[in-house]
Amino acid sequence: MANQGPEAIEREIEATRERLAATIDELAYRASPKTIMNREIASLKAVFVDPQGNPRTDNILKAAGGVLGFVVLAVVARNLSR
Repeated sequence: MANQGPEAIEREIEATRERLAATIDELAYRASPKTIMNREIASLKAVFVDPQGNPRTDNILKAAGGVLGFVVLAVVARNLSR
């Protein structure tokens, strides 16, 4: 590095700036609320739909059972508190 001329150092600095700019752009994209929301929706969708677009009935039934169990528990707790 000590043998480099000013032009080589300037090119290296410019290349470093471009890499940093690309990294900052990528971080800004990943941290944007819209990107985060789309990523979370896609991951939630993947739980209930396989890559071919077919429903994953086992996961759907598990979720429906959980919701039904919660509703039954809430109704029973409400009736017991009367």
